[in-house]
Amino acid sequence: MSNIETDVRSSVTTIRARPIIRTKSGVALWPPLRRFITAERLLGARMGRNPYTSFLYEFVRFGMKQAWACLFGGIMVALLIFTYLFYPQNAALARYDFLVIASIVVQIALLYFRLETPTEAGVIFIYHITGTIMEIFKVSVGSWIYPEPSLLRVAGVPLFTGFMYAAIGSYIFRCWRLFEFRFTYHPPLWALAALSVAIYANFFVHHYIFDFRYILFAITGLLLWRTQVYYRPWKHWRSMPLILGFFLVALFIWLAENIGTFAKVWLYPHQVNTWQFVAFPKLGSWFLLVIISYMLVAIINRPVSIDESKR
Repeated sequence: MSNIETDVRSSVTTIRARPIIRTKSGVALWPPLRRFITAERLLGARMGRNPYTSFLYEFVRFGMKQAWACLFGGIMVALLIFTYLFYPQNAALARYDFLVIASIVVQIALLYFRLETPTEAGVIFIYHITGTIMEIFKVSVGSWIYPEPSLLRVAGVPLFTGFMYAAIGSYIFRCWRLFEFRFTYHPPLWALAALSVAIYANFFVHHYIFDFRYILFAITGLLLWRTQVYYRPWKHWRSMPLILGFFLVALFIWLAENIGTFAKVWLYPHQVNTWQFVAFPKLGSWFLLVIISYMLVAIINRPVSIDESKR
């Protein structure tokens, strides 16, 4: 056995001088990628001999894992941009209907080519239902509109919109597996579930009673102020506050939403005449929605503490 292979097989990582035994690669979940695992580890062992190439390799590996986690969401955003730039205005099939069919085809293709697991598809389905219900309500009260005609819609909401919400759940689910999430001071799932129910309800009741979002922000802070998420881009565990992770995901969703409205897939009232950026306070709504998305994934994956990963 070569020295490189010996180094790879005996590798361990540490957090604060605590040894953590390497677990099975998250990439192994997707069969088409399994054949690359050994070659990647050998390449990584070579790159790891120098601190500069080691840092560069971890940075690139982090970016590739993020790109893989964004697979479904990235395809959805690409479809929005493509149809805005190239889809014929007078086509017999409405643009929205094309997006519905394309989203379904993408979902089937990802499953067929085993780039998505059946569990991920189930997560996407759950998000599609919960997202569509909220979309129907929000459109009914005038929060935003879908200005183009289509046949495949329910109560004014094109059916592809549920897939955009599903992309959030898909991203979190894939990230969890790829980066092998571990936690410290994670709140009980029942508490997170209760918070998520309150957040979802507030998206409806704030139109009639009171907007409780600032109270929900405060409760989120109380639940998660100590929670750290540990993730492993390569050999070493890194960490960040879980709340910061939620904010970063919400920020990227907000940027994607600006792309969606620029492509005239949907429009807020202030964008009907001339396109403008989505109001920055909308970021708070996405932050709360990310908590719901995270909670549904956490129920499936069950958070594991960093200490338990040693067992």
